[in-house]
Amino acid sequence: MSDRLYTFSPDTKEKLRKFRLTTSRAKDPQAIIYIIDAKTTEIRPEDGEVYTRMEDVADELPESSPRFILLSHPLTLKDGRLSVPYVLLYWLPENCNPNQRMMYAGAVEVMRNTAEVNRVVEVESDEDITSIATRLANSE
Repeated sequence: MSDRLYTFSPDTKEKLRKFRLTTSRAKDPQAIIYIIDAKTTEIRPEDGEVYTRMEDVADELPESSPRFILLSHPLTLKDGRLSVPYVLLYWLPENCNPNQRMMYAGAVEVMRNTAEVNRVVEVESDEDITSIATRLANSE
């Protein structure tokens, strides 16, 4: 049901595919912020920018509305192996508008499946964003 509720343009689907395929070899974090257009229920990149610093991502996120952030983050694990988790960060600040909260909650699985990520990580503060590498490393 929710698959038909939320849409992705062919261009956005292609960008999602390219992002997934190209970021696994990146040396720095790669993040793109996605929004849901309230009028059309289309899920699309907010500005098309690829962020390589988590501080910049945190600076761009609104204080009172949710977002999806696709993230590919290279990590060196405790045993020295390199891992590049590909995750969906679900930005859900505490003072979110209830309607937007519901809209994004309904779209999480659609976004997860379309982007082909393995894991969804809820984040609700700037610190959650800037410290995500630690959180990802501890769960690998």
